[in-house]
Amino acid sequence: MLLLLDTDILLYRAASSAETEISWGEDVWSLYTDLKDAKASFMHQVNRIKETLQSDNVLCCLTDHGSNFRKQVDPSYKNNRKGTRKPVGYVALCDWVRETFDHVSKPSLEADDVMSILASKPENKGKCIIVSDDKDMKSTPCKLYRPTQDERLDISLADADRFFLTQCLTGDPTDGYSGLKGVGIKTAEKILGSRPDWSLVERAYIKAGHTRDDAIRQARLARILRWEDWDAKEQKVRLWQPKH
Repeated sequence: MLLLLDTDILLYRAASSAETEISWGEDVWSLYTDLKDAKASFMHQVNRIKETLQSDNVLCCLTDHGSNFRKQVDPSYKNNRKGTRKPVGYVALCDWVRETFDHVSKPSLEADDVMSILASKPENKGKCIIVSDDKDMKSTPCKLYRPTQDERLDISLADADRFFLTQCLTGDPTDGYSGLKGVGIKTAEKILGSRPDWSLVERAYIKAGHTRDDAIRQARLARILRWEDWDAKEQKVRLWQPKH
């Protein structure tokens, strides 16, 4: 079984755990990282995952930090994270992972998209496990392992589609897209009912005074890309479109 690792999260945790404050006296402080500690923390996380899932076959999935296609959909995407810093040594740790492990990234894609594309590739069905604590991965039909919760999920296409439509309505403050104002999980469940469909999402947006294009824009921000959303030959995104 191929383990698709959400390596961004593992890197962040490893680098954060290795940060150390030091006082030089007279109210002077600095922050430093011993990269050996960060590497050991990363290896500990990976080895624990491999042991739990009984597979040594891991692929580190990484975000392309050069660009992000969602910024072209909406320039304000993740603007709420401006000013936040990566842990000390994060870039060096990332470079070490690229040198040490089998890894993959794709132009303008986040690690979430990379994992989802690989897991939903027809010939990979049943051969991969996505390893991530990111709730967004519930919008991908896949086998999912959430390490922090020690939770294993087998997400069907119907469940994945429903989660995606729910995200279109609720938005995700963490990623900086709003969805419909005042719509939380419970309201979204009522809107979607027992037969969730894009038309229900679109209707809710229009009822709230928005346009169909507004709804589609939110959907494109919410969409974790699947195999059909990616042009492997051209290495380009096929932006999500409603089927009607």
